Amino acid sequence: MALIVSQEGFPFAFEVLDGNRRDVTTLEDMLDVVENKYGYARRIWVFDRGVVSEENLKTLRKRKAPYVCGTPRSALKAFEKELTSQDWQQVKEDIEAQIIPRVSGEETYLLVRSQGRINKEKAMRELAMKRLEAALAKLAAGVAKGRIKEDKKIHLKTGRLLGRYPSVASLYEIEISCTDQQKKTLAWNRKEDKLRWKQITEGTYLIRTNLSGMELSKLWEMYTQLTEAEAAFRAIKSELLVRPIWHHKEKRVQAHILVAFLGYALWVTLKHSLKNSSYLQPKEDYDWDISPAKALDVLSGIKSGDIILPTADNRSLRLRRVGTPDQEERRLLACLKIDMPERLGQDEYL
Repeated sequence: MALIVSQEGFPFAFEVLDGNRRDVTTLEDMLDVVENKYGYARRIWVFDRGVVSEENLKTLRKRKAPYVCGTPRSALKAFEKELTSQDWQQVKEDIEAQIIPRVSGEETYLLVRSQGRINKEKAMRELAMKRLEAALAKLAAGVAKGRIKEDKKIHLKTGRLLGRYPSVASLYEIEISCTDQQKKTLAWNRKEDKLRWKQITEGTYLIRTNLSGMELSKLWEMYTQLTEAEAAFRAIKSELLVRPIWHHKEKRVQAHILVAFLGYALWVTLKHSLKNSSYLQPKEDYDWDISPAKALDVLSGIKSGDIILPTADNRSLRLRRVGTPDQEERRLLACLKIDMPERLGQDEYL
């Protein structure tokens, strides 16, 4: 799917291609569809790693089309010196980045690392390593006691364990040996060089672009529009319960995506309403990062309820009232210029 947005992220239109093909093969068709329908304006193409190939990037450069794209994580190996340098610039509160021009001059690389992603990936790695090592210790004990004797079975069980934790399997070297008493032992060691590289690259990703002269923060914001769109579409599927379902007719596919597109438009509107609000001022009072997701979470605390009162003529009077917002909710409502009513609808007899 192609989403056409302004530089601020407001969506204008979308296009959909068949889904029964690899992402990397769709770029040229998408270029033709969008340019034939919307003209040849200076349009910046932003796409994820699934579309990246040297052939696709060559096609974009041939068309003189500016692009910003993700890069496979394996490409980080070429930037080991920059990863360990101190030339990082603060882009956001927990985001650092540095621009790395290439010798050819055709492209610029943007190295980005997020403290939030570092913490998350570190916690996931440490948990996986802890569980794998516990499982290996249990297997080693069984081998040492002679409960598992055949090499084939030991290798199969070891392979299953490594397959259960693929994210950290490459960090270990496992050896099966036989002692003088013909007893087998299973031992493992951490590959410290690979573990060190894993630690260095945690929370880090690489962006490449053929744009020049653009501020580092602008490039990063441009790429994050892609992840924001994906996050918003996920929110549409979950919070609005527009779950992925199988459609058998093209018009139903278009209708389904249109709902997500409209939801994304509301998401971006909410984001900019928060960004441009005095809610963020003064800075010293800005104690947490307000995002659309956070705003919706805060406002979900406001509830409405019905008060049912019996009357003298044996009827019931229903009063539909809204709960009193707390301080944080009132502050957010004021920022969005929303007046919360005390009641909903008219009081009515049942």
